[in-house]
Amino acid sequence: MIQALIFDFDGLILETEEPIYQSWQEIYREYGCELSFEYWSSIIGTSDFASSPITNLEKQVGIPILRDEITKKQHEREMELILQKPVLPGVEEYLTRAHELKMGIGLASSSTCEWVTGHLKRLDLLHYFDSIKGSDDVEKTKPDPALYNAVINELGVKAGEAIVFEDSPKGIQAAKSAGLFCVVVPNALTRKLPLDNADMILESLNDLSLDVLLNKFNRQVGSISQLS
Repeated sequence: MIQALIFDFDGLILETEEPIYQSWQEIYREYGCELSFEYWSSIIGTSDFASSPITNLEKQVGIPILRDEITKKQHEREMELILQKPVLPGVEEYLTRAHELKMGIGLASSSTCEWVTGHLKRLDLLHYFDSIKGSDDVEKTKPDPALYNAVINELGVKAGEAIVFEDSPKGIQAAKSAGLFCVVVPNALTRKLPLDNADMILESLNDLSLDVLLNKFNRQVGSISQLS
């Protein structure tokens, strides 16, 4: 029986990944450089966003650059774009229904807790969550399972009693390594990446109500149990 839902944040609850990528692309082009999706996809879902893009830019330029000035400009543009984004489709409906069903609700993000909780407060979603773990709570972030292990421990559930919602290959790997059933809901960037390791793929949380998803999960688990 599923007792809890655990959500990723960036790209799953709020589309932050495309604005971050776009803001860095704009910076790169000012220097006559290109930020390839191939490179960017290697850091989606990790905690490397703070330094890797600027280090990569400096390597391309070949000379030292004004890191503080560039970082400030990029962050301002990133926030300008993110603040235009609504909560992604179906997310609030899932949170509301999970709360009605008295399920535990957790969040595991490779971003900092400050980043996550700040946006959740702004979007009036923070009150739904019983456990929030970010990069400042663990030694290793995704694809390591530490974040998910920390959340299920705080929620007081076993791995087989929770469903994870992710959007990236590294997030899927973290969830599966923690023994969790993983539903992937790709965003504009991550749908270009390999997502086959997820247990289920949805184009949007609007595609399936939580009640239907739970019924599908119970039937799938029941079929596996009969085979074994």
